[in-house]
Amino acid sequence: MFNINNFLHLDALKPAVEWKGFPKYNFVGGHIDAESIPVQSIKDSLNKIILKEGKTLGKYGLESGPQGFLPLRKFISNQLKISAKINCSEREILVLSGSLQALDLVNQTFLRKGDTVIIEEENYGGTISRLKRLGVNMVGIPLEKDGMNLKILEQELNDLLKKEIIPRYIYTIPTIQNPTGTVMSVAKRKQLIKLSKKYQIPIFEDDCYADLLFEKERPPAIKSFDKEGYVTYCGSFSKSIAPALRVGYLIANWEVLSRILPYKTDAGSGSLEQMALAEFCKEYFNSHIKTLKIKLQKKSEAICNALDKYFGSSAEYKKPDGGIFVWVDMHKKVDTSRLYELALKDGVAINPGNEWSINKSGRHKMRLCFGNPSIKEIDEGIKRLAIICRKEFGIPTKIANL
Repeated sequence: MFNINNFLHLDALKPAVEWKGFPKYNFVGGHIDAESIPVQSIKDSLNKIILKEGKTLGKYGLESGPQGFLPLRKFISNQLKISAKINCSEREILVLSGSLQALDLVNQTFLRKGDTVIIEEENYGGTISRLKRLGVNMVGIPLEKDGMNLKILEQELNDLLKKEIIPRYIYTIPTIQNPTGTVMSVAKRKQLIKLSKKYQIPIFEDDCYADLLFEKERPPAIKSFDKEGYVTYCGSFSKSIAPALRVGYLIANWEVLSRILPYKTDAGSGSLEQMALAEFCKEYFNSHIKTLKIKLQKKSEAICNALDKYFGSSAEYKKPDGGIFVWVDMHKKVDTSRLYELALKDGVAINPGNEWSINKSGRHKMRLCFGNPSIKEIDEGIKRLAIICRKEFGIPTKIANL
């Protein structure tokens, strides 16, 4: 029997666990429920575009080149001018296989082992794990209600400068920050650009959830205030249309994008997805987003109500302004990594906070995604979670109606 362990390096990743299906009460990942996927509209769009453009599938990159399907890039350019106040041309857009590919390409371009980057100290687990794997030093900046604490950011930049350390970039999720849900103020966005220019450090702006603000007006992207090419901007259709489509995009001045593009050696992202999206978005994007936000806001209210009902004051959180998740701060007695293990045995899946933080504060926090479960499943799942938490940690001390 072949033993692969004899051929693995010491730093090889742990083996994958065989997938046995989703848990019944699934509060992890970036899933959206089946009823929110505009299947018929996507089908109609694909039927229409395949007859018009289908023969271009005979060439890598269709007839649009390595940066992605041109009609989709034109839609992205026009849409972001309206929604995010970004002025960019289609030649400054690179279509990708999801936003995670954006992270990988930017990291390949800018980072090597031992480099330093600045990130929000509570952050997307996919970003943290990638930076750890690369052997990169992460400097965490605390978050306030209106985004990154820029006073502490400047202090850190000065301290690093004294040590002759130049961070390779500042990574931020300014709108519906993942996992905290905060929205960076316009004033801070402008100030962040000033700091970027002052210290000559680029910004990597991850804006994948910005389309899903419930009622607040979407702030202009940090990229919209960038006149000199300091900001590389990342967006996605995963949360607005369907996660499994795996279509994201990167926006940067051509001088920057031309250095990123050579690292994209996959012969192009899925063309059928791009073609279907280009046709779909032209006719349905804005109406679909409006409908989706109404559904997600109802689910957001449902999970907040369930947390209040079953956890009471033992679970602190900020009511989401948008998106698909809520960041919950539990009593310090609660180890959410242990809670994750116990809850999963009972069919309840959560994201433990230590995977979403670069400091120890994540130990008693958890991220709950409400995009996938139904309102009934949200209530029952949070109830089960509270029962398990009380049994193991004595928190909450009492559960309503039990």
